[in-house]
Amino acid sequence: MKKSKNIIYGLIFIALGLVFGLNALGYTHINLFFDGWWTLFIIAPCVVGLINGRDIWGNLAGMSIGGVALLVCQDIITFEAVRKLLIPVILVLIGVYLIFKDTLGSKAAKRIKELNGKSPSQKGSYATFSSQKINYSGEIFTGIDLTAAFGGIDCDLQLATIPGDCVINAYATFGGIDIILPPCVNVVVRSTSIFGGVSQKRKFPPVPGAPTVFVNATCLFGGVDLK
Repeated sequence: MKKSKNIIYGLIFIALGLVFGLNALGYTHINLFFDGWWTLFIIAPCVVGLINGRDIWGNLAGMSIGGVALLVCQDIITFEAVRKLLIPVILVLIGVYLIFKDTLGSKAAKRIKELNGKSPSQKGSYATFSSQKINYSGEIFTGIDLTAAFGGIDCDLQLATIPGDCVINAYATFGGIDIILPPCVNVVVRSTSIFGGVSQKRKFPPVPGAPTVFVNATCLFGGVDLK
């Protein structure tokens, strides 16, 4: 994945170098600094992310934002029209995600669905205009639903016993969720982010044969931090 990312960025720089060179020699007159050229710094990384199969929904949202900004800069659409359509478009994107999130999923998505099906009544914690602190020290952990809406949740699993694969369903809407995980587990993140995201701060290498904690995160103007 990293190699393909380097190849794509390498081709972009080669293309830019050729255009600058041909312009300098007078063979072409391509204006690289057109109105809204800065939006390419939003669009290009999202395209690379889609090609690498990373955070598909987040990258689609980023491409949409960059594309709309480019259209506004090119006077193809007006800012007033964007302002009026912003909320309807967000609602449509959320609806499309809810409909297709399982059919467009990866192996991780299928495993998450399987694990959620085995424990449909797993524990949950909710923080709405408030904060919650959860500590599983000395307890057996088999999964949890965390929902932070205009609030925050701290979930400490450092000293928890995790006997097998499990799922943490994390929903952050205008809020934040901190999850502290033990070093003896593997972590797989599946994220859907609109104006938010998941921050992976863990530095532990993969542990062969260890249980996997799947973090199924949905972030809408919010974030999830893994520590």
